[in-house]
Amino acid sequence: MIKFPAFFAALAFSATASAHFGSVLPDKQIVENQKDNVVTLTAAFNHPMEQTGMTMDKPQKFSVFKDNHAQDLTSTLKPATVLGKDAWTTQYKISRPGLYQFLLEPTPYWEPAEDKFIIHYSKLYVPAYGIEEGWENPLGVKTEIVPLTRPFGNYVGNLFRGKVLVDGKPAANTPVELEFYNKGKIAEAPNDIFVTQTVMTDEQGIFSYSVPWAGWWGFAALTDADYQMKKDGSDKDVELGAVLWTEFVSPKLKK
Repeated sequence: MIKFPAFFAALAFSATASAHFGSVLPDKQIVENQKDNVVTLTAAFNHPMEQTGMTMDKPQKFSVFKDNHAQDLTSTLKPATVLGKDAWTTQYKISRPGLYQFLLEPTPYWEPAEDKFIIHYSKLYVPAYGIEEGWENPLGVKTEIVPLTRPFGNYVGNLFRGKVLVDGKPAANTPVELEFYNKGKIAEAPNDIFVTQTVMTDEQGIFSYSVPWAGWWGFAALTDADYQMKKDGSDKDVELGAVLWTEFVSPKLKK
């Protein structure tokens, strides 16, 4: 039998708990001309909808991929503050046409409330000068969301589809959490259960979701790692997150 104090304590925890998201957000998602070709990127760890931050240690690796070539940008990261917590920022100049894929591989985050480590591999796509080919190709990291809908240039209401891979294989029946990056707290959830939206992948690791309003949205596919990590001499579970960020916009309609 559940004792009432413990039961209500559990309810209180579930009501206030929210999803963690590793985030990589740019000051622009599409580069259109040479006069505005420097992209400022900010890496952080937070609860996007509620706009509460968590400390992000310096990432293990931050890379940009173009034409199957990877460039390590880790040394360019500079300390920043996002939502009152330690974060990281850098600038990247895009001088040539192409599709640029940015990938953040963080230092493992210890979450005492869940008694486990969290590692979110976060991706962002930036097309430049009208070139967008290659967004449907996986990068080959431990876990990732491979877009089945172009991950940029989308209108609000478009059906976004993606495929979750773990070690290159489809992750069947996997939860995918979604949150709006609620900068300025312009949106208010009716209650706590609306803060994080959740869908499941099918047997092929595919999910879909129709974004309800404009802005930046994060998709995080969560799986358990096939290994553990040490914490104070004990083996602890590891949550892996395949995270993808993309912007949805409202069209400009003539009156």
